[in-house]
Amino acid sequence: MIKVDYIIIGQGISGSFLSWNLLKTGKQVLVIDQSISNTASKAASGVINPVTGRRIVQTWEIETLMPYAVEAYTQLGDELGATVINQCNILDFHATPQMKLAFDDRLADDNIYLRKPVNPDQWNDYFHPSFGIGEINPCWLVDIHALLNGWRKKLIDSNLLLEEKFELSNCIIDTDHVEYQNYQAQKIIFCDGIAGFENPYFHLLPYAANKGEAIIASIPGLPDNHIFKQGISMVPWKEGLFWIGSSYEWNYSDTLPTAAFKLKVEQQLKNWLKLPYAIEEHIASVRPANLERRPFVGVHPLHPSVGILNGMGTKGCSLAPYFASALTKYLLENAPIHPLADVQRFKKILSR
Repeated sequence: MIKVDYIIIGQGISGSFLSWNLLKTGKQVLVIDQSISNTASKAASGVINPVTGRRIVQTWEIETLMPYAVEAYTQLGDELGATVINQCNILDFHATPQMKLAFDDRLADDNIYLRKPVNPDQWNDYFHPSFGIGEINPCWLVDIHALLNGWRKKLIDSNLLLEEKFELSNCIIDTDHVEYQNYQAQKIIFCDGIAGFENPYFHLLPYAANKGEAIIASIPGLPDNHIFKQGISMVPWKEGLFWIGSSYEWNYSDTLPTAAFKLKVEQQLKNWLKLPYAIEEHIASVRPANLERRPFVGVHPLHPSVGILNGMGTKGCSLAPYFASALTKYLLENAPIHPLADVQRFKKILSR
């Protein structure tokens, strides 16, 4: 029997940062992850945006989460020998006078992430006129593929990754340890995204899965030093491509890309973008969101050898680094987890 301290299920953003944090403390981990192309982490844009919604309000705890995330991505990138995060501010093209007014009102309220309107003339060669352009600053762009692929290689090289589908039926869970195949650990931590919806230990949590779609397009000549937003977002992706999306579908019959979304994007680009483009790929995935829009972090109230780091929804890039560290400190030092993220807030539900 090979003994490790923690078995981690999933190598998305949450599982990657949790394993990284635990390894930094000298703990031994085993990560189990089946390579799947359309996970939420792999299909995400990688944007860390400090404001949200039509009212352009600051996202939850962003003043703590964003600087922590930037430092964590920088450190992990340095370890991988890659740049995995860059500042990439959003240019918000106002589609209506009402949207311009909303931005200007928030600017007058001293929202620290909004900047004075941008001169639209400098963007006339690229976009059709709008009702003004505002800037959201700072925003950050994570190279998720470099992060996940680089960390996966690191795990493989260190013999810390089982590339297979985790089968709970093959796992023995006791109060003080778990066993899987020929491995034994103190705890098993589920960072398994939408698979968590079916996990018998955590399926009673208020998950609210939503489907997202995006178009990957080549847009020759469009600068890649900003994120452009007008209803949809155009985000510098990789190898000269742009990620364009996303949708938020709460009712869907399958997880496949739809013709309706593609048509919507094409119509939007026709009205907004002046440059020619070519669609290279159409992707879709399901996000592990939840009704509270707060993550699930901690240990099961009835099963002390079973933990969770999940439910990040659309904010995984900003939430995962901080709460992976918080869970690590909880596991090693019994440090408190933010009460609005601690899975113990669902103690009654999980104790059924």
